[in-house]
Amino acid sequence: MRAILRGAISNPLANMLAVLLLEIMFLLAFFSAQKDSLTFDELAHIPAGYSYLTQQDYRINPEHPPLAKDIAAAPLLFLNLNFPSQSQNWIQDAGAPPWWVQFDLGTEFLYRSGNNPREIIFFSRLPMILLTLLLGTFLFFWTKKLLGNAAALAALTLFAFSPSFLAHGRLVTTDVASALGIFVAIYYWIEFLKQPTKTKIAKAGAALAFALLLKFSAILLLPFFAVVTIVYALLHPESFGKIRTAGKYVALSILVGIVALIFIIPFYQLHMLNYPAERQLRDTIADLQPGGINTYEHAVIWMADPPAGEFVLRPFAQFARGVLMAIQRGQFGNTVFLQGEITAGGWWQYFPLIYLFKVPLAFHVLFLLGLAGLVLSIKKKLYQGFSKGITGWLKDNFSIFTFGLFIAIYLAVAMAGNLNIGVRHLLPTFPFLYMLALYGVKEFASHRSTPRFKRNIAIGLILLFAAYIGSSLSAFPYYISYYNELAGGIDNGYKVAVDSNYDWGQDFYRLLAFAEANHIQKLHLDYFGGEDPSYWLGDTYEKLDPFNPPSSGWIAVSVNQLMNGTALGVDGFDQPTGYYNWLARYTPVARAGTSIFIYRLGAE
Repeated sequence: MRAILRGAISNPLANMLAVLLLEIMFLLAFFSAQKDSLTFDELAHIPAGYSYLTQQDYRINPEHPPLAKDIAAAPLLFLNLNFPSQSQNWIQDAGAPPWWVQFDLGTEFLYRSGNNPREIIFFSRLPMILLTLLLGTFLFFWTKKLLGNAAALAALTLFAFSPSFLAHGRLVTTDVASALGIFVAIYYWIEFLKQPTKTKIAKAGAALAFALLLKFSAILLLPFFAVVTIVYALLHPESFGKIRTAGKYVALSILVGIVALIFIIPFYQLHMLNYPAERQLRDTIADLQPGGINTYEHAVIWMADPPAGEFVLRPFAQFARGVLMAIQRGQFGNTVFLQGEITAGGWWQYFPLIYLFKVPLAFHVLFLLGLAGLVLSIKKKLYQGFSKGITGWLKDNFSIFTFGLFIAIYLAVAMAGNLNIGVRHLLPTFPFLYMLALYGVKEFASHRSTPRFKRNIAIGLILLFAAYIGSSLSAFPYYISYYNELAGGIDNGYKVAVDSNYDWGQDFYRLLAFAEANHIQKLHLDYFGGEDPSYWLGDTYEKLDPFNPPSSGWIAVSVNQLMNGTALGVDGFDQPTGYYNWLARYTPVARAGTSIFIYRLGAE
């Protein structure tokens, strides 16, 4: 341990320890995933990916790019599955489908087509775990390149035991995939700026396409890269002047964007071989209609059914449609619960609070220590004068500056939007937070050279990492419901926020086990998640009506539904509230996992 803290660790040993950390992460993710039932978004993403690969038709779930869903669905090709291609939920010949059709199709595919739903869920989650490990591997090697072996192992430890990455890195969603794509794209963009050769331009373009094919939130990279590129050009003027250098980089950046499109357009075309133009046009109009159609949306609608350019404009129209849908979703928001209140809009403080409560306390302390070190590193340069000092620090630490700038921009956009769903939307910032914190810690540790100071720093870091790992391990297997001690921990975190922060439907299998163990003949259930209760429970299941509840018997309520039904409506929220206040008279007799409360009414 002392050797690691000093940074005196060989490359072979560092690589061996990195493999060990990734193996531990795999085991934690794999075995916790076995205990979790289908979550809400997986019900749409799994059949969407399978339809892309088997039908070459991109009518389902266009608000997310196809690549992550393709990867998840790839193992399903080796199973003998039935796809409901004759279902109205797929044919959709009665007009433009509403947004929930993708979920109805998911229910048909998993539960109504003779398939084994647990088998489908198991095999589609495996590639997502591998994508998560790929992100960890990339994080290790980039941190190693910048900060050395010790910091690389520390960064990988923070990643491997992160409750949020363990929660969402094993699910068929786009959040961890987005973090991977953005992380890789930023790395190759910095490499391109340092050495804008043909090879680096091609790699930067491919990496940007990779990010955009994983999640549309990567569109934020475009303005971010513009700012980063101008700053880099101004910091590194050539003999013919800063303006000329900046212009050169702008031109080369446009070339990188063209390379990205060269990858994106054919990839989309492969997913649209059997997607009729008239259906794409109809669906595009329906998806962009809410809020009125602006100039950009008119252009996308025209490209969806062009008079010429079938193999260029239609794929680009589908891509642009998804981007606009993602932007539209961020503007419109969703119903969200936060600390006893509910609204159809959003709160600017939502993401700062969720980050504060969903990240282990030990990392918050580590990050504060890192910020102190960051300030000290800048202060060292100011002896040259403020302007020269800042310029010198930026030149020496351009990657670190890039990390901080990305975190600031991404968080600002998240806070300005209304899509308050969960900490998973902040995951693209986490690897950069780890690296930024460890850079600062390294600078702080080098601030003084006395043996006592070094020893105290070493002891403090050991305690912080032990607390971080312990907090993560204590959450197994309930990583989705993880909250730190400030929020009351896993048992009480639901009082802060629910949805994918706490209850995404992951405890349904645990409810089944409880019902079987207690020989329950009738269960009134209000469930939030991806599973189909009637498939598993049959005649035992009855949908719970909170406005007309039974006077006796077993009832179970997902805590997401419970919190929404007891919250105070604010900011003009016009939906019914308080419809679960009557449950306050009862005490749950049990919980299925963390997120489904079980009651027995009328029992003595």
